[in-house]
Amino acid sequence: MAAALPIYEILDAVKSSLAQHNTLIIQAPPGAGKSTVLPFELLHEPWLSGKKILLLEPRRLAARAVAARMAELKNEEVGETIGYRVRFENRIGRSTRIEVVTEGILTRMLQNDNALENVGMILFDEFHERSLHADLALALCREAQQVLREDLRIVIMSATLDGDALAALLHNAPVITSTGRQYPVAVRYFPPDTQLHLSEQTAQAVKKALQDETGDVLVFLPGAGEIKRTQDLLEQTVSAVMIYPLYGDLPHGEQQRALLPDPNGLRKVVLATSIAETSLTIEGIGVVIDSGYARVPRFDPRSGLTRLETVRLSKDAADQRAGRAGRLGPGVCYRLWSEAEQRHLRSHRTPEILEADLAPAMLELCNWGVTGIEQMAWLTPPPSGNRQQALALLQLLGAVNTEGTITAHGRALLQLPTHPRIAQLLLEGKKINAAALAADVAAVLEERDPLPKTEGTSLALRVDVLRRWRDKNRVQADTQALQRIARLATSWRKHLGCNEDNTLFADELAGHLVAAAYPERIAKKQDSGRYKLANGRQAKMADMDPLSDRAWLAIAQLDAGTSEGKIFLAAPLSADDIISTATEKETIAWDYQKGELLARKEKRIGEIVAATAPLKTIPEALYKQLITEVVQREGLRLFDISDDTQQWLLRITSLRAWRSNENWPDVSEVQLLATAAEWLVPFLKNIRRRDDFRKTKLQELLPGLLDWNQQQQLDKLAPATIGVPSGSAIRLQYQPDASAPILAVRLQELFGLTQTPTVNEGRQQVMLHLLSPAMRPMQVTQDLHSFWQNTYPEIRKELRIRYPKHSWPEDPWTAQAIRGVKKRGT
Repeated sequence: MAAALPIYEILDAVKSSLAQHNTLIIQAPPGAGKSTVLPFELLHEPWLSGKKILLLEPRRLAARAVAARMAELKNEEVGETIGYRVRFENRIGRSTRIEVVTEGILTRMLQNDNALENVGMILFDEFHERSLHADLALALCREAQQVLREDLRIVIMSATLDGDALAALLHNAPVITSTGRQYPVAVRYFPPDTQLHLSEQTAQAVKKALQDETGDVLVFLPGAGEIKRTQDLLEQTVSAVMIYPLYGDLPHGEQQRALLPDPNGLRKVVLATSIAETSLTIEGIGVVIDSGYARVPRFDPRSGLTRLETVRLSKDAADQRAGRAGRLGPGVCYRLWSEAEQRHLRSHRTPEILEADLAPAMLELCNWGVTGIEQMAWLTPPPSGNRQQALALLQLLGAVNTEGTITAHGRALLQLPTHPRIAQLLLEGKKINAAALAADVAAVLEERDPLPKTEGTSLALRVDVLRRWRDKNRVQADTQALQRIARLATSWRKHLGCNEDNTLFADELAGHLVAAAYPERIAKKQDSGRYKLANGRQAKMADMDPLSDRAWLAIAQLDAGTSEGKIFLAAPLSADDIISTATEKETIAWDYQKGELLARKEKRIGEIVAATAPLKTIPEALYKQLITEVVQREGLRLFDISDDTQQWLLRITSLRAWRSNENWPDVSEVQLLATAAEWLVPFLKNIRRRDDFRKTKLQELLPGLLDWNQQQQLDKLAPATIGVPSGSAIRLQYQPDASAPILAVRLQELFGLTQTPTVNEGRQQVMLHLLSPAMRPMQVTQDLHSFWQNTYPEIRKELRIRYPKHSWPEDPWTAQAIRGVKKRGT
């Protein structure tokens, strides 16, 4: 049967191309034999020189299945010529020449041996899925090939990838296409009933397919939840049919049952996630039912959180799914959407590198020693914002320094096959002699929640349920989820070198471990189930949640939300943890809203103030800098500036304009504020509130802006008052634009004065505002002589009538000036 596979049609072309080129792209449809046959056929090529072949698969299930199929074709056990490596599992023997590995395993192999000395060829299978690990592994392999191993062959295999675009990236690598052996698939569209849940629609489609079609049925659903609901519906309504779930979290034995024909010959319905789109051969499938949805991780750089989102399928993924019905013969695909919707689907799936959490990849790149990420051979470069977010997290965890260089702690994190956060948690558990608890907490966080949402958010409760179940006690929980958690916890204990522990533990100890992994999610209670996180965000939980009364939490899982997130899993933190985690910071700032100086010693966890105490002494330089900033921001209105002080400043301003050839200082507010640190702030002592500024007497500080000579000249050149014939000293009003100062005086006090008074050594006449006895303006003039001669005789008539008791002499030139009221006849 293998000899008839389509891959043999292109085998000679593949061998010839690899003899001349170190990079090749193969386009071949599902079932062509590229995964299971091609590695065998290339195993004895001269350029391989006895080295190994690595075959990369995007999923653990596919890696095991492909290795098992290859071993079966060779009549061997897995672990002989063909073996596999996946997370926590290794079936490799001394004679193994073909290793089927997941993409993360390849990255680890590259980090341990940059040149991959024992490897002659790497085949990237199902590359069209564009997983982050595949993109990263290809970039690292290309760099190793270009710098260290020109003889290393890289083969990229896919059914739907744009081969020309990939070839251009890989320096015009040759592309070989196989026509494949795909039987026709009839596609039938079934527009969804919006009144029904997706599981109900799918169950109806399955029953119709069982009635109208032949062969086993493969159903694609977004996730385990939809699979379980659909399975329940079908098991209640169909008979003589076996229903098998198929998703990544299932135990290996259950996965195998879904892949093989039913042992009793019954018809089979396989309910699968996207895991069944490629690589896996599920025997007997003649019908595919596609819900049209997939669940993918989406990373939000603003919140630093990754969420699983249910999204519409792309056209290439829909075609890939439909093709599963045509591997053994003509098939049928039911699509639970309309033809119109089909036309509007995206042509290709979004590469994971654009939407994923890049922290694991960035840690790998830092360990690789990459300095110019943009220069690497990326099919899709990782977004800059996500990269910076990832580096910030790695710095927070102490995995890289501020220059982006990996630390010894970062290398220790890389030794654990998991996200850097979980690795941090595990290492912290080992450090504080709580390794067994760390293994349990890590397993709970990495696997599906065994408890319903109604059980609240307590992570410690989940660990306690796990331990009671493991200790053979009865618990109300999802036992399948507990089985997966227990298996993973066992694997972590092997890494940490500790034994199983099912004893009671302090909830706060779990919180300590979570805080180590998620330091930016340490949270302080605000009110009614709302918490402020160390990263400044807000999150909430139900008021009735058992943890809602705890003052401090370490949050392990929450969604990004819009205005505030929702907490899903958390553990309480002890006061000792808060104190040890907090950093001490002296805060010296001005609260502009309250108008007061804040001087305190704070214990902070990110944006959260855990405790405060007054700061008794403030460094003088820092105090002066702060007060200067306050003065410059709020201006001279802070001070109680009297009219005399304001006029003093305007006198200087006038002289600066009138006598521009002299060095009179600029005393405008802009300049005074700009130089406040020099002439003002040194004299501002013990300022604590805005009102304290008003106690400062500026009129005592301002003269210091003048030199001794200017101080002597000021009253002479720009006097504050001018004496008039009545004996009064009248205040002059100097102007901001340095125009003529105003002398507002009652007309009667100027009798006998023939010329307009002047300042500035007679160069500047004042502007006379002549007032009535009632101090009302009568005339504005700078020519007093003309006023007496021409205007006074006319207004005298009016004045005599309006103020009859006052003396209004005909001859103002010689009349006696009057201060106050001098009645007629006296």
